[in-house]
Amino acid sequence: MIQVKTRDEIELMRQSALLVSKTLGMLAKEVKPGVTTKKLDQLAEAFIRDHKGVPGFLGLYGCPSTLLTSVNEAVVHGLPNDQSLKDGDIVAIDCGVLMNEFYGDHAYTFEVGDVAPETKKLLAVTKASLYLGVAAFKQGNRVGDIGYAVQQYCEANGYGVVRDLVGHGLGRKLHEDPEVPNYGKRGRGKKLVEGMTIAIEPMINMGTHRVKQLPDGWTIVTQDKKPSAHFEHNIALIDGRPELLSTFAYVYEALGISSDEEINFRQEPFSL
Repeated sequence: MIQVKTRDEIELMRQSALLVSKTLGMLAKEVKPGVTTKKLDQLAEAFIRDHKGVPGFLGLYGCPSTLLTSVNEAVVHGLPNDQSLKDGDIVAIDCGVLMNEFYGDHAYTFEVGDVAPETKKLLAVTKASLYLGVAAFKQGNRVGDIGYAVQQYCEANGYGVVRDLVGHGLGRKLHEDPEVPNYGKRGRGKKLVEGMTIAIEPMINMGTHRVKQLPDGWTIVTQDKKPSAHFEHNIALIDGRPELLSTFAYVYEALGISSDEEINFRQEPFSL
């Protein structure tokens, strides 16, 4: 059952989502060749607790970490470790926060040093598909319209759209109804209704859409070992339109990136 939120509840969710956004922004300055994902995990846990939040993933479903860090061919759910990131790697950092009894949960794929042009394109297309999915989250549409928007754009660029993992509803639980696949047909699936809050998270592979799980019981990798990208936002349906609760603005500030990609999904201008 879809858990519709009140305006007050959505504002509490926004605070949780923004703490994740700030955590990713802090980490953006730390992602570089030579750093370990375990170090990033330690920094994230300390930052979240210092800002009066609780790591949302740590202990949930037996998760041993604050972050899930997926490097290169890892799609999602990579566990932080002592292996150093190398020049040319990419790392998808997925982070969750529990605060005010609500979850925030979103992700960004970072470049490590000098990344190959074909990998940069994968990241750019994946992130662009996220915003196409967000735009489809509006009154009168259904869940299938979100997946259709993501799938058509990514497949037109020659990429594989992961089927085995999906986005989801978000609220007092990290995973609520409905499931939000990154593939689908227009007009199919559950109806999008006022007060819905979801996480849209394209997981897009350079090659095949097929994936497998590693023996650690967590890490999901591409079957052909080609790179994968993952971006995620939290969104509420307000006045029939999508409104971002999370933002990449803190990441962009840290990396010196100028972007207006979120401007159409905020009722009020966002300032840092």
